[in-house]
Amino acid sequence: MLFAYLYVMITILLYLVFIVSVALAAGGIILATRLRSRNRSDAFTYLLYFQVFIYTFGFYVIWGQVLIRTLLSQQVSEAALGKISDVSVLLGLPFLVFAWLMLLRFTMSLTGRKTGGAFIFWFLFANFSILSAIGYFIAVSDGLKTTAVIRYYYIIMNLAYYFIAAFILHFSPERKLITNTSSKKVLAPAIFLIMTAQCIPLFFYEGQELLGAIFALVFFIGNTFIPFYFSYGTMTPDIPAYDITYEEFCRKYEISPRESDIIREICNGLSNKEISERLFITLQTVKDHTHRIYIKTNVKSRVQLINLVKEITIR
Repeated sequence: MLFAYLYVMITILLYLVFIVSVALAAGGIILATRLRSRNRSDAFTYLLYFQVFIYTFGFYVIWGQVLIRTLLSQQVSEAALGKISDVSVLLGLPFLVFAWLMLLRFTMSLTGRKTGGAFIFWFLFANFSILSAIGYFIAVSDGLKTTAVIRYYYIIMNLAYYFIAAFILHFSPERKLITNTSSKKVLAPAIFLIMTAQCIPLFFYEGQELLGAIFALVFFIGNTFIPFYFSYGTMTPDIPAYDITYEEFCRKYEISPRESDIIREICNGLSNKEISERLFITLQTVKDHTHRIYIKTNVKSRVQLINLVKEITIR
């Protein structure tokens, strides 16, 4: 009777944690999307991608394990169930690798550092080489406990990348990151401490449903912290605009060569009629191009467009 009661309570707890996980994931993605819309920094684009990848990993791997055990525990043997579970986790690890990549790109972009193609290539090469090695040793080693290997891989790599992210944020130049110094002192250590707390249940996890529920809850709460902080933090960082060239500005907003010419003339103070005469195009063509420029740059007037160009391009 007692075991039946505990089983019901744990089942209810899992349902509640799942509902909270869905709510946190949806909230994190919505907040990251709003931050991306409100801020012109590429950092928040990487933050949005981080949210998508990390929550995909969370639902596919963490809640996927619950689903697998719920659906197959009565259909297959425990050994077969373990193999299915291990394979599903291994297949979900690439989502985690891409989430770590987006986290580093977010922090590096936020602090004014560039992450070019070489950085992305070597990061992915190194991480997928590690995953390949883990998969190989698991396949050839009969006595190797797959669950433990994957668990400690997650703990070590997760702590390492979040420590790097926190280090980049904390030791970035003041002019590049946050005008409010207190925000830097809060954000960097909080990221690492939250992820450390997230890993603690895994040290003791051996298939216990309660520890699994605690880990899932802390996982989704922790990964919602960054967009929540930037949206509602009492000392929200002031993210300065990037100093980019005008050509980079045009690429960023997908401005065509003709639209680029029109923007230059608008910034020079010319009217639509003067622009049409200088560029040898009709007045209606100028108006049509200007309208498309407003849509692409998310502005509503010539003044806003001029201010945008002045704010984020090298003068």
